[in-house]
Amino acid sequence: MARRGGFPGGGMPGNMANLMKQAQKMQKQVEEQQKEMEAKEFTAAAGGGAVEVTISGKREVLKVKLDEEVVDPEDIEMLEDLIVAATNEALRKVEEESSSVMSKLAGGLGGGIPGLF
Repeated sequence: MARRGGFPGGGMPGNMANLMKQAQKMQKQVEEQQKEMEAKEFTAAAGGGAVEVTISGKREVLKVKLDEEVVDPEDIEMLEDLIVAATNEALRKVEEESSSVMSKLAGGLGGGIPGLF
C-alpha cells in the first residue's frame, strides 16, 4: 500500500532536525567569534608611521599616536588627513578579519544555505 502525504522516504524530518542542529551550532560559533573579534585590536599607520590609530573589534577608536614632527600648527589639515587615513585603514582591517571569519563559518555548512550570508 502506497503512503500518502508526508515526506518521501521519511528522511526529511531527520534532515530538518539535523539542519536545525547545524544552525544552532553555527549560531554559537558566530557568537564566540564575535566575542573574540571584539577583544582584538587593529592598528594602522599613515604618513610613514607618523600617525598610528588603534581600533577595537567593536570598531571603537582606542588610541591615536602622533610623532612630534607631524604636529605642525601651520599644517593642521595634513595631520587631520593622516588621522582619517590611519583610522579608515584600521577599520578596513577589522572588516577584512570579520568577513574572513564569517566566510569560514559559512563554509562549515557543507554547501551552505542559499541567502544566509
